[in-house]
Amino acid sequence: MGKITFIENDKTEHVTEFEAGITLMQIALDNAVPGIDGDCGGECACGTCHLIVPDEWFDKTGPINDAEEQMLSMTPERAKTSRLGCQVKATEAMDGMAVQLPEFQM
Repeated sequence: MGKITFIENDKTEHVTEFEAGITLMQIALDNAVPGIDGDCGGECACGTCHLIVPDEWFDKTGPINDAEEQMLSMTPERAKTSRLGCQVKATEAMDGMAVQLPEFQM
């Protein structure tokens, strides 16, 4: 089991435990992290699980597919290391990672 920290825009931190194979969106929802809605249930259709991954962790999140790229392109708070939590499956290599939540979700 590993730990991932979700940091709200106001800097409130939520340290969560995870098992590999679960999406970051589901980890946040299972731990009632405010600011992650997951309105589409993980179908990459809403953008309400937007996360900003620190540069040093970004390569560990895997590639961005076309559907995710399209959703992120509509996000006004997109950063160069933005990801949708529903598209990132946690791996053991992510233990200790902290991700920033944008001020607003789509």
